[in-house]
Order: sequence, then C-alpha cells, then structure tokens
Amino acid sequence: MKPSVLFLAAAMLLSFATGRDFFDGWVDRTILPPLVTDTSVEVLDRDGQLLRAFTVADGRWRLEPGTVDPLLIQMLVAYEDRRFFDHSGVDPVAIARAAGQAALHGRIVSGASTLTMQVARLLEDSGTGAWQGKIRQMRLALALERHLTKDQILDLYLRIAPYGGNLEGIRAASLAYFGKEPRHLTAAEAALLVAIPQSPETRRPDRNPLAAQEARTRVLERMRGAGVLTDEKVSAAETELIPSERRAFPERAALLAERLRAENPLERHFLTTIDGELQASLEKLASQSAGRGGDRLSIAIVVADHRTGEILASVGTADWGDDRRTGFVDMTQALRSPGSTLKPFVYGLAFDEGLAHPETLIDDRPVAFGTYAPQNFDRQFRGTISVREALQQSLNIPVISLTDALGPAKLMAALRRTGGRAEVPGGQAGLAVALGGLGISLQDLVQAYAALARLGQPIRLSVRPGEAEPLPQPLFGREAAWMVDDILSQLPPPPGAAPGRLAYKTGTSYGHRDALAIGFDGKHVAGVWMGRPDGSPVPGAFGGELAAPVLFEVFGRLGAQFTPLPAPPPATLILPNARLPQPLQRFRPRDAIFTEATPDGPEVAFPPDGAEIEAADGALTVKVRDGVPPFLWMANGKPLATGERGRETPLLLGGQGFYRLSVIDAEGRSAAVTVTLR
Repeated sequence: MKPSVLFLAAAMLLSFATGRDFFDGWVDRTILPPLVTDTSVEVLDRDGQLLRAFTVADGRWRLEPGTVDPLLIQMLVAYEDRRFFDHSGVDPVAIARAAGQAALHGRIVSGASTLTMQVARLLEDSGTGAWQGKIRQMRLALALERHLTKDQILDLYLRIAPYGGNLEGIRAASLAYFGKEPRHLTAAEAALLVAIPQSPETRRPDRNPLAAQEARTRVLERMRGAGVLTDEKVSAAETELIPSERRAFPERAALLAERLRAENPLERHFLTTIDGELQASLEKLASQSAGRGGDRLSIAIVVADHRTGEILASVGTADWGDDRRTGFVDMTQALRSPGSTLKPFVYGLAFDEGLAHPETLIDDRPVAFGTYAPQNFDRQFRGTISVREALQQSLNIPVISLTDALGPAKLMAALRRTGGRAEVPGGQAGLAVALGGLGISLQDLVQAYAALARLGQPIRLSVRPGEAEPLPQPLFGREAAWMVDDILSQLPPPPGAAPGRLAYKTGTSYGHRDALAIGFDGKHVAGVWMGRPDGSPVPGAFGGELAAPVLFEVFGRLGAQFTPLPAPPPATLILPNARLPQPLQRFRPRDAIFTEATPDGPEVAFPPDGAEIEAADGALTVKVRDGVPPFLWMANGKPLATGERGRETPLLLGGQGFYRLSVIDAEGRSAAVTVTLR
C-alpha cells in the first residue's frame, strides 16, 4: 500500500477521533436545566387514593405520574418515537426521513423530534420552529440521555407534558378529563392522552371536541398500522365519546388536607388513615343534614377505630366552599362547649373512687353550692333516683353533686389523661365544667370517648399511619369504665335511627349554640357536632334531636354490623341497690357524717314499689308518711299536684302503663316508687 494512502487513512481516523472528542465535549459541557420539577402536594387516603391535591406555585396541576397503564406507554412510544429505546436522544433515521420529505415536497411534512427532545423543549420551555431551538433541543437531549435512564426520561415526559389550560402531566390530565387515575385506561382514553400534547390548546376536548376526536383517530389508526391495536379494538375505541368537560379534582377531607399541609410545609405527599369511601359518604351526609337546618348551620364529624387509634373520617364542615356556613373553619378542631357530654366522665370518676355505683340512690332536688344553684334542663325535679337513671336522663343536679364531692380539678385531670386539650374560661375550673363550662374540640372529645370505649385506657388518635399510640395513664379503672359504658348503651336510639347497641351521649350547650352526640361500639367511636361556627344560637337545637340521628346514621354507614361492647371485667360489682354495701346504697357527700341530722324524709305509703294496680280510668289515690308538708306529687317527672298538705292525694295519671311516682316535701326531700296501671 502506498504511503500516501496510509497517511490519508490515518488523517481521516485522527479527524474522526478529534471530531468525536469535540462532539463529546460539546455535549458534556451542556448546562442542564433543573430536572426536579415542582409537583402538587397530595393528600391520600389509607389505600393511596387521592383525597385532595394542591396546585403548584404557578397555579398548574402537576402531579406525580404514579402507576400508568402500560398500553399508554406502548402507544406513546409507537406514535411519537418508535426507536426511543435504541437512539441516544436524537434519531438520525427520523432526521433523514424528515429532510427527504421536506426536499421532495418543498415543505415540512413530518418532524424528527424524539421523546427526549420533547422533554428537553418542555424543560426549557423553548419553541419548536426555529433551527437554533432545534439545535439546542438536540444538544440537551443528547446530554439528558447521558445523565438519565430511558425510564427516567419517560417519567419526566409523563410529568410535564402539556394538556391544555393549567394541566400538566399524564395524571392531572387523566383525572381532569376522565375522572380517574391513569393506571387503567381504555384504548380510546390512552389515544387521546397521546394526542393532546402535540397541540394542547387546540386539542382540548372540553373546548375543541372535534379537533380532539380527529387527533385521537389519527393515533388509533397509527396504532392499527403498527400492530399495537387490532381492528376490533380500534373500532370499539372510535365509539367512545370524547369528554365534554373538565372534571374537578378530588376535594375530600379538604380542611384536613389544608391542616396537614400547614403543619408540614416541606412534605409533598401525605398518606393518611382516612377511609376514602367512608369520607365521601359522610361528607354527603353532612351536607344533607346541615341543609335541613338552614343556610348558616354547619356540622362536623369524626370517626375513628378506637382499637388502633386510626381516624377513619374527618368532616370539618358541611361545605368547605360555602362562606354562609363559614365553611373554611374546621369545626373538628374548634374549641366549643361540650354540653352534657362530659357527664359520663364524672360518673366514671365517682364509680372509681367508691362514691357511687350505678344503682346508688341520689337526690335530684333543689340544692345550692354556695351561690351556685344548678337547674335541670327542663327545670323539673325527679326526687330520689338511681345514679343510672340520673346519667341516662342527663340530669344536672346529681352530676353537680358528684362533681362537688370529687372536685372539678379531678375532672380536668381526667380529661388531660385522655390526651386532649380543654380550656376553662378564666383558667379556674368550677362546678359548671361538668355541664360543659369549658372549651374542647370535637376530635379531642371523640378521643376522650375512645378511652371510655377501651375500658379506661386512653389512646391518642391520629390521621397519620403509625402515629396513634396508647397513653400511659388510665382514665380510671376498667370496672368503672364498663359501668359507664353499660349505662350509655341502654339509652334508646333516637326515633327512626338505625338499630344497634350503641353507647352514646348527647349534649347541648348553653344558649343552644352547640348540639353534640358522641358514641361508640366495640370497634368504632364517632362524634357529631352541629351548630353555627360563629357561636350564635341555633333556636330549638338539641343534641338528642339534631345530632343523635346523624350519629346513628354515621354508624349505619360504616359498612359493618355494630360490634358488641366488651363483657364486664371480673371484678365488676353488679348488684341491685338492696345488696350493695351500705355506703353505696345512697349517695352522701364525704362530709355528710358531720352534718346535723334531720327528721325523716317522706316515704310513699301507697302504692308500694313495683305494684300492679287495676285503674282503668287512670285515677289513683296516693299516700305519703313522714316528711314535712306541703307536698309536691309528680308522675314521670311532671307535677300533678302541688301544695298538698294532706297525706292522701288523688292523682289522674292518664291511662295504662308504667309510672314513676315521686313526692317531694317542704324540705326538698323526696321518695319515689314505680307502678304499673292496668
């Protein structure tokens, strides 16, 4: 071989190597734009389904792609860049084809952009027409291929591809146009999502359905030719309607999502313990229930599994977009008066300390504690009744008597042991705290009732997986907690409510500002608050009438039968009053032994307790011995005869049935019997 030929060959190799090194250096010196794009904050339910998402700073919806249907990936690559997995960012074959077609037709017939080049353009928001822009896209595409895997490049495309308006990325588009995640798509849906990014504004199906359909058809026909779809699948896909409007993004647990984002501003994804289907169902129930009470009434609902401490639903308002209902305020967190819902804790403490038993007799009569003279809600007096009846009837005077004996500080300490926050106006707890004279949130109140449901073992409720935890100090003993649970479980359900053995308590705050119902079975605990967020009264609002039916409906929507309450602990004292230890047969304050003895109180001489009497016309003559006249006679809490100075009094009871007859003397002492008229 001639030396000149060898020299020429060597020169060519050297030139090639030098050119290659220069080209490699040119690509390596490419300054890459930021590859980490800001994505929407997402709040997810316990199954990973989207509860709510937030737009990024510029107002765009840009979500993590998540799991995408493989059919869409296959169609995208086949349509946009069928040699995507073979080239290094630029496809020489496509460039040659595009150049040849342009030369032959005198105009641009097809493009040569690869998916990597499209990602490069989208990352820098550069144009598509100028040759300088194309050179930059090619250089950046080559550089991207040296820094990222093919899957990472595809992920970027699926994350930032434009879909019209403020939609970016495959997941945002799938949710907006089809109302579902992109993990399972039909061929028609996948074809539309492949077609839109080429011209996102002119192919928006909600604004230009004809253009969108034509673009979808071109993708489907290309897939037929590429063998990706069969003739049958293409024909079926062509029959699917183009979506005519953009759907709203999910906004379940909207106020909870706001709170989580505010508390953790650096987090992007919040997995919660919320049951998405239950949340949606209860939000609908909340809207319907509040709607029946006028345009200013709001509602809040909290549901938890008290065995695990996981919050399953948190509805903070009737409609978070309704300013008339102050919908932007999360009423599961607002401090409100709990009304009578704290009474069970007073009784539990009294049981635990040996002050009382469910069958202990206690007085419901006029009494004053210094300058404080509590009244029952209906301003009636029942005389001497059992503690069980006092709690079931939610009487104020007996529970204040017990609170006075215990000390209100013990009730406050018990609430703190449940892990909640209770605030007393002025900072000093008085006897009125037992009637709701403090502020506590619905979530903390539900948390306190979870301790009752768990037989006195508090647990911190949480909406974040793994963050619920049992608390170290018991609320009170297991036996005391079971007694409270047993009493509450015997309350009749509200009229028309779903049946079930549910332990529950209602409450109404002073001035009818808050109506509450809190309840539990062997698995779930739930609370319902209804009222006006601004604290103004709701005339005629009672917890038993307004909130209790909603509470039972909540349990009815849990999707399972009521779970039985636990059996009594072995040491539980289950006895009638006559067999109780003497100190437990009748409640007396701790200092009763030091008080001056008084004459015998009244006693019903006739009829005897438990008697069955023939009185077809409802007339009955009652007799009283001992006590100081004048006497007040009542039947089932309603006065029938007042100012009676005789020992015999005719009463007109009104018909057959059970009656509780009570007599109160001039000293406020009372006696009662239960009879049946036949």
